[in-house]
Amino acid sequence: MKGWQFTGTGEPLKLVKQQIPKAKEGYVVIKVAYCGLCHSDVGALDDPGWVGNIIKKVPVIMGHEVSGVITEVGPGVEDWKVGDRVAVCPMYTEDDAGPGYGRDGGYANYTTAPQEMLVKVPDNVDLAQAAAATDAGMTSYHSVVRAGGVKKGTKVGMIGIGGLGTVGARVAISLGAEVYAASRSENALRKIEADGAYKTAKSITEFKDDNLDVIIDFAGVKQTLIDSVATIGFKGRVVVVGMAELEFPLNTSTLITKQLEVVGSNGGTKEDIADVLDLISNGNLNIDIELIDFDDVPEKLDVLRKSSVENRFVMEIREKDYQ
Repeated sequence: MKGWQFTGTGEPLKLVKQQIPKAKEGYVVIKVAYCGLCHSDVGALDDPGWVGNIIKKVPVIMGHEVSGVITEVGPGVEDWKVGDRVAVCPMYTEDDAGPGYGRDGGYANYTTAPQEMLVKVPDNVDLAQAAAATDAGMTSYHSVVRAGGVKKGTKVGMIGIGGLGTVGARVAISLGAEVYAASRSENALRKIEADGAYKTAKSITEFKDDNLDVIIDFAGVKQTLIDSVATIGFKGRVVVVGMAELEFPLNTSTLITKQLEVVGSNGGTKEDIADVLDLISNGNLNIDIELIDFDDVPEKLDVLRKSSVENRFVMEIREKDYQ
């Protein structure tokens, strides 16, 4: 098999060839069909703080947004068999730091996963959508439904209508919420208006008189967080997802007098992934993706490093890549 391996901070990914892994106890081997690219991979490549804290194994084949087909099951594996179509939850467990960080991940034609992190992909869901559902879908869904408590009738503001924000807005719309979308991208706003957003604007502050119940910040810069606290309605909730900047000043007077909640949302669960896959299966959600070749992974990670993109890059493993 072959894969794109992380060897250290500041080093380019290395193309390696090695033996197809064997399924150890409690694990399965997966023939990778698709693997999504993520901004966190860029952070891992560029920021030395990731090694030891998040990346537990060096060298390691990167890629944590995996879908594919089981080719081998290890001893003790129950409820899963060869031929099952699966997606892999990328979150940590007590014994496993996750694909691409603690064990070889999905920028390869084969990978492994513990049985407790597998999610069944419905027959009518494309495996490319399933790969995007494992991170972009899970993270967005979790922030909207679990952390935000969004339901039918909720007035929810969304900041940053990019890859995550678009999925989050579509999830909220599918639930019957009123979505107030803020983005500097006119194209993104046009797209989300067509999806059913209630109002759109360049800045969340333009919704100050709309008494929003929840604001979800997918950007995570100082100004968007300051604006969120200033804009949210009485007893509202601000959910922080983006980490473009790690600190921001908080107006404690506004926080106290408006009785606000400011909460963080990190990742999600395999149950969130299953819910996202159900939304896709039922025709209530589509994740905008751009398929790329296995050979183009380093180049497309550099695109993520240098610019924002509206569609999720998803690596496709073709038959030639298994040879």
